[in-house]
Amino acid sequence: MLPTRQPILRRFWYPVFRASHLDDGQKPFRLLGEDIVVWRKPDGTLAAIADRCPHRSAKLSLGYLDETGSLVCGYHGWTFDCSGKCVRIPQRENPTATGKIAVDGYRVAERYGHIWVALGEPLTPLPEIPEANEAGFRRVDQFYEEWKIGALRLMENSFDVAHPAFVHRGTFGSTSRPLPEQMPIVTEHANGFDYYVESEVDVRGDDSADALKIAEGTTTRKRTNTWFMPFARRLGITYPNGLRHTIVTAATPMEDARTMVIQFCFRNDTEADVSTEQVIAFDRKIVDEDKLVLEGCSPDVPLAVVDGEEFHMPSDKPGLVMRRRLRELLEAHGETESRAVPA
Repeated sequence: MLPTRQPILRRFWYPVFRASHLDDGQKPFRLLGEDIVVWRKPDGTLAAIADRCPHRSAKLSLGYLDETGSLVCGYHGWTFDCSGKCVRIPQRENPTATGKIAVDGYRVAERYGHIWVALGEPLTPLPEIPEANEAGFRRVDQFYEEWKIGALRLMENSFDVAHPAFVHRGTFGSTSRPLPEQMPIVTEHANGFDYYVESEVDVRGDDSADALKIAEGTTTRKRTNTWFMPFARRLGITYPNGLRHTIVTAATPMEDARTMVIQFCFRNDTEADVSTEQVIAFDRKIVDEDKLVLEGCSPDVPLAVVDGEEFHMPSDKPGLVMRRRLRELLEAHGETESRAVPA
């Protein structure tokens, strides 16, 4: 699936950056091939509009915010409110006589310390992460970085139980355990699916031992994984010592083969137990192993074909369910999946 070619994907929420990124004013982002600009007014109101002035096509993100919190184009001073309506043209005798001049405005919200944008009327609510409201949990903002991959590729990898033995052989996986101890049982729901699986993993090195408060060796991870259509997931991991490490990963599609990877986690411990730096370092190594492999993959995620038929393993089931659900979504809205790889 190439996201920019499927209009229905505009009707979902995507995190675009951390809320703190707006502390210094407006910030641009490219979402599903569209340039947008996001800002926060002095009263806290959020705004997201198209990042292009209709006058001479200057980027509005290069302008500035006036005293009311409206966005002023830095080229000729045309001013736009939170809805995208032009409210001032300084060159006119009556500057407020702007008529119907406007740019597209988008839905925007703040949740989990991040700014979320939907380019169309959302089909689903923002993802619900129970740990965000559960006493005893803290949030750690981990990664905000662009990867040269397709968003669907990252989502499929997030639910693949067979790759850790090989991709993560340098951290928690082991090639001596090439087969998962059990296959995930997928339970579908309106906005995606859940699955639960237990697996044996290695604890190697001081980074892992310190971050998990578990001695080096092997341990068991109980994982509850939730997919939120189309490109977000929650991975809830519980360790035998009671530590709960819940990872939220979003593959926000900038272009078909450019994805902003946004990840944060919740943990039921404190900074005094394990520092923020240690938590990030622990997951950094794992994420880098995924990135090395995934950036070498095709953005449209073709399946292997053997003797004229698609070939897949039992561990591919979550990804296959994901493909089916997205295909059904496209068909329900009169769209088809494009497999053409962009030049």
